[in-house]
Amino acid sequence: MSEPEVDFVLPDEAGDAERERALRAGLAEYELEDDDLALLHGVHGDDEDDDAPAALPVLAIVGRPNVGKSTLVNRVIGRREAVVEDKPGVTRDRVSYPAEWAGRRFMVVDTGGWEVDVAGIDARVAEQAEVAIALADAVVFVVDATVGSTDTDEQVVRLLRRAGKPVVLCANKVDGPAGEADAAALWALGLGEPYPVSALHGRGTGDLLDAVLDALPEVSEHGVVRPQGPRRVALVGRPNVGKSSLLNKVAGTQRVVVDEIAGTTRDPVDELIELKGVPWVFVDTAGIRRRVHQTQGADFYASLRTQAAIEKAEVAVVLLDASQPMTEQDTRVVQQVIDAGRALVIAYNKWDLMDEDRRPYLEREIEKELVQVTWAPRVNISAKTGWHAERLVPALERSLESWDTRISTGRLNAFLGELVAAHPHPVRGGKQPRILFATQASTRPPRFVVFTTGFLDPGYRRYIERRLRETFGFEGTPITISVRVREKRRR
Repeated sequence: MSEPEVDFVLPDEAGDAERERALRAGLAEYELEDDDLALLHGVHGDDEDDDAPAALPVLAIVGRPNVGKSTLVNRVIGRREAVVEDKPGVTRDRVSYPAEWAGRRFMVVDTGGWEVDVAGIDARVAEQAEVAIALADAVVFVVDATVGSTDTDEQVVRLLRRAGKPVVLCANKVDGPAGEADAAALWALGLGEPYPVSALHGRGTGDLLDAVLDALPEVSEHGVVRPQGPRRVALVGRPNVGKSSLLNKVAGTQRVVVDEIAGTTRDPVDELIELKGVPWVFVDTAGIRRRVHQTQGADFYASLRTQAAIEKAEVAVVLLDASQPMTEQDTRVVQQVIDAGRALVIAYNKWDLMDEDRRPYLEREIEKELVQVTWAPRVNISAKTGWHAERLVPALERSLESWDTRISTGRLNAFLGELVAAHPHPVRGGKQPRILFATQASTRPPRFVVFTTGFLDPGYRRYIERRLRETFGFEGTPITISVRVREKRRR
């Protein structure tokens, strides 16, 4: 979309406040909902800090293949999203789902994709099970009541005991009173009361979910962004891209074994590191590598571990390999950071190995690959030698400053007034939507709510976002713009 480039001259604070009062008074003529009023009355001042976002508690559904895990997940979340399939090892891009029961919200993680050798649970399965359990606040262990407990079930029970997480035992496939005795036999597992359930038909799921709520904390132990203390940085990227090498280099010591065997890190490793006199906490996600015959399962748990690291952090450094074209997996990791609402820095590793003649062409390739995240700071480094590693901290600081930025309501509306005057929204169907009022609802990441008389074109929303970034910075942070269309009150 082409438009005249205009340098916005924002009024002084007194003019900002006067404009805000006038626009806010004008909203009284429009039909506003309860959450609109709550937002308008709860607008923060510039000096007020946001509370740290609370992470929803995480419930992992674990068990052998074919016991009904995905069917139970669909029952809990109230819709058919988890793939119900007998074949183990199915990779899903989306592994967690929001759920609600009795007014409480939580996340459900389907641990489909296990590659279990029923003849004997081996080291690979143990590693995968431990990852799923370690990233959860509570676990539902699903057992097929019609089969009873198996050797594999007994092995998983031992893992659950070692993890020390609250466990709710689900005796699935109990379709009627005749199956109650089969369920009762599972007391022998030593995990407490087995809840007889038919995930397929919904029988008994209410009692199971009541027990789940008793087991889950109000706020997740994982993924809490702490308002005080050192800033938290996640190093994320596909396997072998240099995450552990970078952590060792910035730490100045061998904190992480670079040649780690897949799955030996059960949870992201937190490292407190002082850089230029300032403490930082780095959450390293190295420790999982692809294995022959285990690619799908490894990818599944790599995705879980990456998501957990991102949610524990405030800013993520996505490492990309400058010597290779950007892959779909790279794109997915970048999108995970944006979807989680975390600040972002892109780091191209192995840049020192690039031929001088190749670098200009590579720059143009990168511009095309990262066209959707041109707002993210980019640093070219060598994790192995430490070349340009000192550029990482300034990039992190810029991204976090933007992530924390709040624009006063008066200033925001003055900016939008200038923007609309310079470049009005196109007329659609004989009507031109008007922007009535805007406010910044939150920071970390910045989220804006715009009240209008009609829908704004996606292109115009992108225009607003681009001008917001040009005027106020917002380098390195995703920002969201929500539009609320409101009609005039009827006389």
